[in-house]
Amino acid sequence: MKNKPQKVEEQIDYLKLRFMGEQYTDFAATAAAKGWGHAEYFERLLQGETDIRWDNAIQRRIRMARFPVIKTLEQFVWNWPKKINQQQVKHLFRLDFIADKANVIMLGGVGLGKTHLATAIGYEACLRGYPVLFTTAVDVINTLSAAQNAGQLKNGLKKYLKPSLLILDELGYLPIDKRGADLLFQVISGRYEKGSLLITSNRAYKDWPEIFNNDATLTSAMLDRLLHHADTVVIEGKSYRMKEQVDI
Repeated sequence: MKNKPQKVEEQIDYLKLRFMGEQYTDFAATAAAKGWGHAEYFERLLQGETDIRWDNAIQRRIRMARFPVIKTLEQFVWNWPKKINQQQVKHLFRLDFIADKANVIMLGGVGLGKTHLATAIGYEACLRGYPVLFTTAVDVINTLSAAQNAGQLKNGLKKYLKPSLLILDELGYLPIDKRGADLLFQVISGRYEKGSLLITSNRAYKDWPEIFNNDATLTSAMLDRLLHHADTVVIEGKSYRMKEQVDI
């Protein structure tokens, strides 16, 4: 059995105070030179330790979010979509909907910035201390199908139920069979009033039964949970990725 840490260096190592371990002697010299009191010396050391841990936690949350790329609100080209409620979108970046465990659904054609905005909101959430996971509807279904086949569905669902914000990208780009729809419903139902969903889709709500194998009952139940506490952002226009071809 190890002995109880006694020396300052041993105690710092035991408590994993990396910044303090690297800086406490230099700070002591600075404190002596500048006439800091004991309280100010300790506060500056503690602030440095807090800052580095906060920054490390942010980077860890960003890695765990699995964003395809990092996007920010400042990078968004507002004048390209023909229709977008800029005030509504900017309000979402306050992240009140995450605190309220509400949802956001972004509807619009391809190439209009839905994924950009969803990623930017997720990135902002990471900076503000929220656990986030970015994924696509197809990846969720494939992952949960594999878990179900292995008899591990309950554990597989935890991955999608745990984050404060789950970003579900590209819903509706590919048709979903009954099994896939049932699995996706379990995610949506499991997060209802417990965690926020941000969904991007290229299909209007009236077309959602076509996404889910024309199962109107399941689609209605899904929308009932999603829209009970939700903001819908509608974006209209032509694809930004086709901008050069459009201009020709």
